[in-house]
Amino acid sequence: MKLSNDIVLRPRFFEDLDIPAEKLLDAFEEEGRSNKKFSITRIDHHVFIRFPKHKQSFWSPQLHLEIYQYPNEPTKLKGLFGPSPTVWTLFMFLHFMVATSFIGALIWLYVNISLQKSYFFAVVTLISLFIAWFVLYFAGRLGKESNKNEMFILHYFMKDTIQAIK
Repeated sequence: MKLSNDIVLRPRFFEDLDIPAEKLLDAFEEEGRSNKKFSITRIDHHVFIRFPKHKQSFWSPQLHLEIYQYPNEPTKLKGLFGPSPTVWTLFMFLHFMVATSFIGALIWLYVNISLQKSYFFAVVTLISLFIAWFVLYFAGRLGKESNKNEMFILHYFMKDTIQAIK
């Protein structure tokens, strides 16, 4: 599995497989019952592979697989690595708050310029919010980088499960 250096915080991959989708989903579900190294959950055609709670850290990744099949086509496998949904929601909420505050500070700056008042604090706020956005971005990159080995472990486990079916 290749991880790019793009601005992607949640790497994705896509594969076509020659295995029927239901057989593949059942294999992951069966593996979830017998495997103690990973927590595997199946909901419809989605499979979530996580590390057990006692082995998780704040940035521990999970692998979300979507497995589906259209008539007369190979099985489609979509994979998405990311932190737990709670961490991701918090992370996106913070980004939203910084963006909203940035827009508010831009309006504040415009109003102060229009009224010919001092706009020093508005500029300082804009610069601070811009720096905060970079801090959030690099925190996400750092979290992704620090758990790259765990992402590989999840990916190899997925590959091994698929190979066992073939």
